[in-house]
Amino acid sequence: MNLFDTHVHLHFPQYDADRPEVIRRALRGGVGHFLNIGTDLEDSRRALAVADEYPQVYAAVGYHPHEAKHAREAELAELEKLLSHPKVVAIGEVGLDYFHEHSPRETQAKILWTFLAWYEQYRKPMILHCRDAYEDLFRIFQEHDKAPYRGTLHCYSSHAANMKKFVDLGFHISFGGALTYKKNDALREACARCPGDRLLLETDGPYLAPQSRRGRRNEPLYMIETAERAAKLHGMSVQEIAKRTTANARSLFGIC
Repeated sequence: MNLFDTHVHLHFPQYDADRPEVIRRALRGGVGHFLNIGTDLEDSRRALAVADEYPQVYAAVGYHPHEAKHAREAELAELEKLLSHPKVVAIGEVGLDYFHEHSPRETQAKILWTFLAWYEQYRKPMILHCRDAYEDLFRIFQEHDKAPYRGTLHCYSSHAANMKKFVDLGFHISFGGALTYKKNDALREACARCPGDRLLLETDGPYLAPQSRRGRRNEPLYMIETAERAAKLHGMSVQEIAKRTTANARSLFGIC
């Protein structure tokens, strides 16, 4: 089995005490690749530093919508330089978050438009964060009018109808530990209906551990529980879902 954790924050302080062992455990358990995600300029630099240290780890650089209010022109210019690094395979995470709204909605949208310009220029897929904002996110991509897009909605949290709208725009859909939560039947329906060639898996570690470890620090090894649930929903073995989702990720992110 060879899973690909398409969204994790291995550079976060929650892993400082045992980062090498977290990665070793995952590799021994069947998680062979990791996409380490940045959330602002300095955080993206740290994400890339971990990717440089481990051959199985790649990086994405971006501004999380929570941090959008801190994204000044100078910081964005420095972040853009990181896109030329060979281990940076995606742009993000970036998007809209209306649940917490730590940054004003208009500021979140403005930063997203900046990243859309980078997407066109650098042709690297986008890692999208969306919470309680699917309608506005869909509208922005319709207005941008450059479908089909390359990228993924990470840690998908809505229903099947919204999923289909983004799949029709070209996006992949990534499911995390929330897929295993007892009251998430709508999310499981979305996963079951997700086309096999657009399906991805992730942890969003250190957050959102699956049901059996809910409330604890998440780590890449635990995505096996999510993979088992996704496999059942798609009528596959866990080995088959691992093969399918890893192939999807490698193709999307250009990893041979």
